[in-house]
Amino acid sequence: MTKLSLNRRHLLKAAAIGSVALASPAYLRRAHASGGEVNIWTYNNFVPESFKKQFEADTGIKVNVRLVDDQGKQFNLLAAEQPNPTVDIMTVAGHRFLQFIDSDLLAPLDTGRLKNWGNINPTFSESDWSTIKGNKWGAPILSGMEVLSYNTDYVSAEEARTWDTLFSEKYANQTAYIIQDMMSIIMLKMGYDGNMVAYLDKPEEAARIVEEAKQFLIKHKPLVRKYYDGGAEIQQMFVNQDIVLGHSWNGPAAALINDGFPLDMTIPKEGSYGFVYTYNIAKNAPNADNAYIFLDAILSSPEIGAAMTKASGYISTYKDASNHLTDLEKKSTSFTDEELASLQFFRAEANKMKYGLIDPAVEAIKAA
Repeated sequence: MTKLSLNRRHLLKAAAIGSVALASPAYLRRAHASGGEVNIWTYNNFVPESFKKQFEADTGIKVNVRLVDDQGKQFNLLAAEQPNPTVDIMTVAGHRFLQFIDSDLLAPLDTGRLKNWGNINPTFSESDWSTIKGNKWGAPILSGMEVLSYNTDYVSAEEARTWDTLFSEKYANQTAYIIQDMMSIIMLKMGYDGNMVAYLDKPEEAARIVEEAKQFLIKHKPLVRKYYDGGAEIQQMFVNQDIVLGHSWNGPAAALINDGFPLDMTIPKEGSYGFVYTYNIAKNAPNADNAYIFLDAILSSPEIGAAMTKASGYISTYKDASNHLTDLEKKSTSFTDEELASLQFFRAEANKMKYGLIDPAVEAIKAA
């Protein structure tokens, strides 16, 4: 057994050390300092500290980062602040675009103001989900997926190839997952469309499927150690050996792997879902000009994309970013063809119906 005496502060320090110093883009070094500020709501480690310091020095723009850990909380906060939000740049997952757009919370992205838009891999920047109502709504920065993470000292690779292991008696009270995300995976595991697009015209069938998934999780509730919310939380549970396997995003898992913890991750044979994080500009953003300066700067080089991957563990959307990763970092952000074949991407078309059913189901599971 390998036990590392790690804590979150250590992990963040390690990530910071692993990030290369980022040279400031030439166009910024030549520019007259703009001054002012830009307010960003984003996830932990999505703005590399070395980039933030260099950007502030080059432009005179102070970067204020407010950490978020949940798309729903971010939506509710922004909705409460409109029409005068305090935020300039949001971090919205592509499959949640419609919720923000339909509620008139985001401004269409003017890619003509981003000289470095072409540095994004067109697989992400020009994909179907990225254009809604004829507009771009965000700059793709990182992509990820929901995986089964496991401590290799206790759980075998063969066991981790199925989601069933997460609900087995063998690992009772040694597991954790995010209930809302697990609902989609359980529906997929049962042979249903976890995106619920197939049931847009069949609301009764959609309700039945969500109920079936809910009852599955209620039945297996005695086996789970904890329902959690954020990446740092599951990292700490693994480090403390409170759990030996759990559903997670690949980013937090990759960070532990790169730090030397005996962890691995897989996309189980029943399948899972992938997603893309984007930077978006809030409608009525108080510092919109500075927001565009920030976005163009953070898109300016593959080295910055690699630094974002090093810090967050998610896969960069930038062209050639992987050329600036170590072999271990590449390993922690890649999957086999067999695993990727069972991966689907989250879609947004049925989100209103889906979350209208899932959100009450989640509360029922917690209360059961």
